[in-house]
Amino acid sequence: MTELSKVQIQHQRLSKAKIVKRATAIFIGAVLMAVGLEIFLVPNKVIDGGITGISIMLSHITGLRLGIFIFLLNLPFFFMGYKQIGKTFAVSTLFGITVLSIFTSLFHPVPAFTEDILLATIFGGMILGIGVGLVIRYGGALDGTEILAILMNKKLPFSVGEIIMFFNIFILGAAGFVFTWDRAMYSILAYVIAFKTIDVVIKGLDESKSAWIISDSPETIGNAIMNRLGRGVTYLSGEGAFSGDDKKVIFCVITRLEEAKLKEIVEENDPNAFLAIADMAEVRGGRFKKRDIH
Repeated sequence: MTELSKVQIQHQRLSKAKIVKRATAIFIGAVLMAVGLEIFLVPNKVIDGGITGISIMLSHITGLRLGIFIFLLNLPFFFMGYKQIGKTFAVSTLFGITVLSIFTSLFHPVPAFTEDILLATIFGGMILGIGVGLVIRYGGALDGTEILAILMNKKLPFSVGEIIMFFNIFILGAAGFVFTWDRAMYSILAYVIAFKTIDVVIKGLDESKSAWIISDSPETIGNAIMNRLGRGVTYLSGEGAFSGDDKKVIFCVITRLEEAKLKEIVEENDPNAFLAIADMAEVRGGRFKKRDIH
């Protein structure tokens, strides 16, 4: 067997492992969303946003199973995603929506976990958010409005989040007419809880941040960051536009849990230092892994 063949086989195995990992995560995410809906929210007449919210109201009005509406109403958006966003995303989305539809039907006869409306709203929103967050994190979607928002974002001067929020204002508001206005308000609460939970699942509790520091004591601050945070730093050369002086810029990557400690280090060593901190979507390679502090 040639070295090239070995590399190709190894690459195939890695690809299969990634596919299995993605499919497992999307499966678990879809099942969790089904639990949040059928065991917490729907029995208490609390809805989610998007196509799922429309499906819940139609299911209530017609008496048909929720899973039927979730699958049929999301189907057109699957074809839109396939043509405009990509095959992998579309297949992942179809798989997730199919699992969600099946398990909402399976869980439908299961009695509500609690009849306390507030507890159902809080825990249903959290479980639903964890499920949706897992699916999004692994390259899929469980609601057609997300796909529609991504496509509309290319033509409208609004972010994906703003477009989804616009749709959900009308959908969650409609719950007041289908159910009651207090249920509509609980639905908004469930949506907000789910939205924040999705954010945590996608970004993680240790979300990465980049920090840029310009100081007259760069080595002192850099050494303090390495010794007290265990993070590596990089010194970049800069020049002041007004003064023309050479400046040493400190660059480092931290987690959001370390942000307060970094500010403290900078304040202690140079209260006049310039500090800029920004969110980072992803960090790969290099030496980002935290080293032990002795």
